[in-house]
This record gives sequence, C-alpha cells and structure tokens, in this order.
Amino acid sequence: MKFLNTLSTALALSASLAAPTAFAQSAVCSPDQTIKFAGITWESGQLYTSLIRTLLEQGYGCKTELVTGSTAATETALVGNDVQVWVEQWNRTDIIKKGQEMGKVRLVGDLLSGGGAVEGFFVPDYVVKGDAKRGIKAMAPDLKSVADLPKYKALFKDDEEPGKGRLLSCPVGWDCEKINTQKLKAYKLEGDYTNFRAGTGAALDAAIISAIERGKPILFYYWSPASLMGKYKLVQLQEPAYNAKCWDTIRDIKVKDVCPSATPNTKLTVGVSTPFATSNAGALTVMDKVQLTPEQINGAVLQMTERKASSDVVSREFMKANPAIWQKWVSAEAAAKITAALK
Repeated sequence: MKFLNTLSTALALSASLAAPTAFAQSAVCSPDQTIKFAGITWESGQLYTSLIRTLLEQGYGCKTELVTGSTAATETALVGNDVQVWVEQWNRTDIIKKGQEMGKVRLVGDLLSGGGAVEGFFVPDYVVKGDAKRGIKAMAPDLKSVADLPKYKALFKDDEEPGKGRLLSCPVGWDCEKINTQKLKAYKLEGDYTNFRAGTGAALDAAIISAIERGKPILFYYWSPASLMGKYKLVQLQEPAYNAKCWDTIRDIKVKDVCPSATPNTKLTVGVSTPFATSNAGALTVMDKVQLTPEQINGAVLQMTERKASSDVVSREFMKANPAIWQKWVSAEAAAKITAALK
C-alpha cells in the first residue's frame, strides 16, 4: 500500500498494531475487491484455479468468484480487467499476446516444474515394449522417432485410407490441429499418414482410451499435464530438435515450405490484468510460488476424471494430503488458517 503523507502513514501503522490480521490481508489483496477468476474449461487449469482461490480465500481473507465462458471470451475479459486472473496460461492466443503488447496483461509464475508443458506424438508403451501381463507382444520394437513412422504405417492403418497410417489429431480449430498439419509436411509424412481430426476433445480422449483398453496400436497427438498422462504408460516419439525459425513455419498454416522442429515446452503461467497486478502485489507473490510436478498435477486431474469429482473437491483432498507442498507458497500465518479451514 502506498501512503501519500506522514499522517496516513502514522494512521496505517497504528491500525496495523491494533489489527495485524487485517493489515496482512490488505497487503495481499484489496479488501473491497472481489477477484474474478476465469472459469477454465480443462481439468488441469481448473485444478490450479481451485488451489489458488483456496490459498487466497482461506489464507488471506480475499474474496473471489468464478466467471464462466469460452476461452476467447474470458481472455478478452482479462484484457479489459472484467476478469482479473486467468490461471494456466499457455500464451498461445492473439488475444493474450496483444494484451501483453498493450500492457494490459501480465504473466506471472511457473506452474509446472521440469521444463513446462509437453506436446507431441505418442503411442502406448506396449506398442514398443509389449505387455506380458496382458499377453501383448511388442508391435514396433524399433519405433523411436517420427523418422521411423513410414515403415509402420500399416500398423497404424487408417480404415478410411488403407494405404496410409492414421495420426489421431486434434479437433478442427484447435491450435495443435494446425501444427500437426504443418508437421506432417515438415516430416515428409503426408504421403504415409492422414491427419485424422477428432470431432471434439472428448472424442479424442475416447478414441485413445478405447484403443489402449483393447491393447490396439494407435498413434496420436497429446500433451501434459492431462489425466491420460496420469493413467497410462505412453511413449513420446522423438522429433527433430526445436528450431526457432522452423517453428515459425510450423506455427503458420499459410507457409508451404515448412522445415522440421519439435514443439517447444511451454511455460505455464498465471495471466493477470495489469490493474489487478498493480494493486495486489501480495497476491501475485503467492501465485508466483505455486508449482506442481507433472506427476502431481496429472495424478490430481486423473482423480477428477475417474471420479467425476470437481476441482474444488480434489484440490482440497490434495492440500490435506500434501501440506508440505503448498505451505511453502504462503506465510506461516496463512498456512495455519488454511490448515484449519481444510479440517
């Protein structure tokens, strides 16, 4: 809090001595503001959102609420300060990039340890290694990289184009669907594989789960953090090393002369509106410390998926079971309040 004169400073110090709890809370979030969080549509983002809201509400007395809407709508609201916090930002959309350029959005924190979110082409591990318990022999023991895919196109046969293999890709309109289209060009796989677009994210998951449960071969695009990563053993295929110039050609669907590059790992952050960041520095300090390992977040979102449990329920269970993880993110006083609230 910035005090404008000596009198206000003295009054503030007097108030802090009389009511230390109120002073601590005001240093973290504005007491007269309800912090609006974007209602994210995927599990890991929902889990992180619930964790941060619990920290601020129970630890520091902040008031928060959830604002639902599409990604585009809530990101636009963030730029306009109608939403103040947008957790698990992948920093992929033009809305967020332009918001940063205009100085209306800041990205803080590093939510995922180990280098960030991972994306790429995967196969179930039994395809490469077999699974003795299920009586499955290795189907492609030499499959290590995308360069090996042409000789295995019959294994991943596309029923609609039997002469080609099938890459199960993202729904039309998703950023990754465009990237996969470009990657098939860059890796010279267009003649051997189809870029088969799932109808929805749920359809993508359903097709992967069905194949794995039946022990069938399947080649698909996926990412982490995600519940599937916590449930199944998967092998990520090696791709050519990340190359910034080539990545630009892959990112632009209009470019025909594409060169190969792996998708760079993505730093997952918390997007905050600049007005909120300016007046709530203490809250940003808390958000900046929040970080989970891939195993922790994948395991938590798997609980959400398998039990059909809300992020609020699973986040509270996670915090009860793992106090040593989250207590490092807050003050000792806040940790004691949160622990009491969890009981």
